[in-house]
Amino acid sequence: MSSRARNKLSVKQAAAFKEPGVYSDGGGLYLRVREAARSWFFIGTYAGKRFELGLGSALDVTLAKARERAGEIRALLVDGIDPRVERAKAKAARAPKEPPTTFGKFAMGMLADIEDGFKNPKHRQQWRNTLKTYADPLFEVPIADVTTEMILEVLKPIWLSKAETASRLRGRIERVLDAAKVKGLRFGENPARGRGHLDLLLPKRNKATVKHHPALPFKDVAGFMSELRQRPAIAARALEFTILTAARSGEARGMTWGEINLADKLWTVPATRMKASAVHEVPLSDAAIRVLKGVHEDGLQPDDWVFPAPRGGALSDMALSQLLKRMGRPDITVHGFRSTFRDWAGETTKFEREEVEMALAHTVASSVERAYRRGRSLEKRRELMTAWAEYCDLQSPQRQS
Repeated sequence: MSSRARNKLSVKQAAAFKEPGVYSDGGGLYLRVREAARSWFFIGTYAGKRFELGLGSALDVTLAKARERAGEIRALLVDGIDPRVERAKAKAARAPKEPPTTFGKFAMGMLADIEDGFKNPKHRQQWRNTLKTYADPLFEVPIADVTTEMILEVLKPIWLSKAETASRLRGRIERVLDAAKVKGLRFGENPARGRGHLDLLLPKRNKATVKHHPALPFKDVAGFMSELRQRPAIAARALEFTILTAARSGEARGMTWGEINLADKLWTVPATRMKASAVHEVPLSDAAIRVLKGVHEDGLQPDDWVFPAPRGGALSDMALSQLLKRMGRPDITVHGFRSTFRDWAGETTKFEREEVEMALAHTVASSVERAYRRGRSLEKRRELMTAWAEYCDLQSPQRQS
């Protein structure tokens, strides 16, 4: 296209147009005339698609300046560059710079948005604590700049020594970065992805490395229980009851008197407090009933805690952990007693696996197991929990008295 074909309009002609419409200057440059405004714009094609780009008001942009801007656009198109992208970059460069959103700021904001969905307040705190404790080096990094190398630096120190914590941390970082991508703060692959990515860069774990909850060998449980029963603290009674029922710590610590039927020797945990969101019935052995009667007082209401903290509310998980440390057993965990129970049942008894798994409130998946659940499961589990209580009592002074 010649310069004559491009420059169709004169300054006088451009100023003389009064009738609303669109007038071509050639080369993609147009003048749009409206009753209240006159403006320049460019029509072009990029990647096979037509686009329109405004060049400014005719009151502020002269014909010569409009032609200059149109020429710059044509030059970009010749070089295969999208002029709309270049304009956006220029606009962003002129805009006041806001501090980039950091990983820490975004992560804490995301948690504030989603934490109402956590069933247990403990899970909310665990999310925060895990990120703040182990992902602290990432907190001041712009979330758009978090890289695989940065994540590896966070994970490697605990990948083998704290395998479960490291796995949870990786998953939580991955979720934060996925959410940032949805918000338009990141692009590309998630550097915290495990399979086919970080698992190729982190050391392989062997079975000995992955120890989720250090457990007391079942042959030592009776001696431990004997020592535990010498301690008068409410935390000791809570731990004793937790062991006797093979319950999760949170289920026992959050128990209220309304969940207990002493006459039927039954503890019914509501679905809202169970990991699987299903009601769980726990048959209570005589030993478990003795614990409950020992902490029961007149005038208690159904909503009152069975194991209240000294300063009110339910006992904390830390109270039981600290008790183990005071007993000189920092090498085991409260949750580990569930493994102790499972090992004892599997190695020394003839109870079916289904009975043991149901006692642990694990989801029973197969149709055979579901049919079993509808049968005599409660009574069979009562026999199981009675046998467990008797095993725990073998060396206890209370049993001998």
